[in-house]
Amino acid sequence: MSNQILKPLKYLTALVVLSFSFSVNAAECPRGTLDSQYCDRDGDQTADLPLDSKDWSNPSTLIFAYTPVEDPAVYAKVWDGFINHMSKVTGKKVMFFPVQSNAAQIEAMRSGRLHIAGFNTGSNPLAVSCAGLVPFAMMASDDGSFGYEMEIIVPAGSAIKSPSEIKGKTLALTSPTSNSGNKAPSALLKSEFGLVKDQDFKTTFSGKHDNSVLGIANNDYEVAAVANSVMNRMIKRDVVKASQIRSIYKSQTFPTTGYGHAHNLDPGLVAKVKQAFFTFEWEGSDLKKEFKKEGKFIAIHHKTDWAVIRKIDAANGVSYACK
Repeated sequence: MSNQILKPLKYLTALVVLSFSFSVNAAECPRGTLDSQYCDRDGDQTADLPLDSKDWSNPSTLIFAYTPVEDPAVYAKVWDGFINHMSKVTGKKVMFFPVQSNAAQIEAMRSGRLHIAGFNTGSNPLAVSCAGLVPFAMMASDDGSFGYEMEIIVPAGSAIKSPSEIKGKTLALTSPTSNSGNKAPSALLKSEFGLVKDQDFKTTFSGKHDNSVLGIANNDYEVAAVANSVMNRMIKRDVVKASQIRSIYKSQTFPTTGYGHAHNLDPGLVAKVKQAFFTFEWEGSDLKKEFKKEGKFIAIHHKTDWAVIRKIDAANGVSYACK
């Protein structure tokens, strides 16, 4: 056989081998919606621990952040006792990181600067896909019940009585990644009332749930969609009065903030972090004073517990593609 014939065959063979290699690698590292740097071999829809222990992280200082639903300064003291408890259990220094936005929180974990965090309901799937978050805990009441509802609220003196009357008005949302502050109201207003966002009504973003609640209480917004857990805590702290606000819609119950760790944390450290969550004594703590309905952390499974949120995202055409 001549060299002219052999050369193309060699190239073809090389292409077949390369193609087979790509197929094998894809089979060995299934991802689903996860970013290309993660694998999901066990099919739980969260990133697996890297196979090589050299890629595991075991920092001397653990960085913890709570979802920026309100001013982070409000929560630094609230989490102080819990952070001290985690420090004792893990034997590590633990620092509270006051993030200002959901995007900043996701980027911090993606870049390795954030190790443990509570991500709000809506941003959990994005944090899982783009930052390698592995959710494992959620706050619950003593009887195991959990969650919050999305409420559409108006100033107490408003003429608006029903969501159907939002047509032609401006709805205050919180942030694009928020479930109750954007995704859920967008999907529910369309499916239940035939109102399409930015077509039948205008929208504006307040930035945070507390901004929306304050805006309604002070008549700065016509109507707003918020997490009632945040609104109720603000009422209990006398930040606003219940008499200033009227609710015109309440959704089904959604899972609340999901707490998780970076996918590459050393498994021995992860076990201690989980121990810190599930052994924390709520009674008499600042967490209990702030989150009055809650009394413990319970275990969660992202694949099942966030299925309803992923359905809402699908209805809104949301992609978990990482920017």
